[in-house]
Amino acid sequence: MGTWQFGGEWGKEFEQSEVNAMFVAAREVGINLIDTAECYGDHLSEQFIGRALEETFPGERETWFIATKFGHRFTGLFERDQIWDADGVTRQLEDSLRALRTDYVDLLQFHSGGDDVFDNPALWDQLAKLKAQGKVRHIGISIGANTNDYQTGKAAEVGAEAIQVVYNRLDRAPEEAVLPLCEQHDLGVLARVPLASGYLSGKYKPGVSFDKTDVRSRHDREKVEGRLREVEQIGRDEVPNGVPMAEWALAWCLKNPAVTAVIPGCKNVEQVKSNARAANLSDLVRDDHPQAVA
Repeated sequence: MGTWQFGGEWGKEFEQSEVNAMFVAAREVGINLIDTAECYGDHLSEQFIGRALEETFPGERETWFIATKFGHRFTGLFERDQIWDADGVTRQLEDSLRALRTDYVDLLQFHSGGDDVFDNPALWDQLAKLKAQGKVRHIGISIGANTNDYQTGKAAEVGAEAIQVVYNRLDRAPEEAVLPLCEQHDLGVLARVPLASGYLSGKYKPGVSFDKTDVRSRHDREKVEGRLREVEQIGRDEVPNGVPMAEWALAWCLKNPAVTAVIPGCKNVEQVKSNARAANLSDLVRDDHPQAVA
């Protein structure tokens, strides 16, 4: 379950009760991996998550796998500062732990930083110390460009065990270098934006407009129109009759053997349940059509 939406940049503000209900639904359908970040709001998404776990599943922290990130600081709607020094990252983690109401995170991810800030031994040394202290169980890298084979190839050297990358039916660039490297180095893969920012949900048509508080209002208009036309074509040619496109699109990502998990967002309980159903649909993603992952 991806949770950027809880930070208020996807056209909706959430109440705690709504988030709690989604966590209850997640448990019911077998979802336990929660992906968030310090900059989804000013730790706002993390606060929603921390309260949801405390209020709905008290004393059951070990049953959830919480992944968060470091490197960006929310300063306003769609605005961020960047923090990459070892001390600053440590402070960010402490703030995340307070927001999440926990004393450790399962996965702490380098959040879409450039190669210049990635090449910082002091940073990775500090992360190793935080791991040794038990505040972090695993370290990962959320690569900004989904063609970044440099950071992917260096992951094991810096102690990272997982890569997060944009991957979906409309954006297959990771197949060329990033995903093969992940398989080569036995790295977990979290496929983010698996529904292509919701365009692969099938509910948006060319000409759609988004509220100014929705990150998609900032997307290039011409590219959006092109993507939505492509989605219509995919719906006609690839999605089996009677299968929701969103569920098919998630199953499409999971069909790739390099992908460990997809982390789609959700705005309500039904979307949580729909996302989970995708895990049972891989057989509907044919191996013989030109776009399928072998």
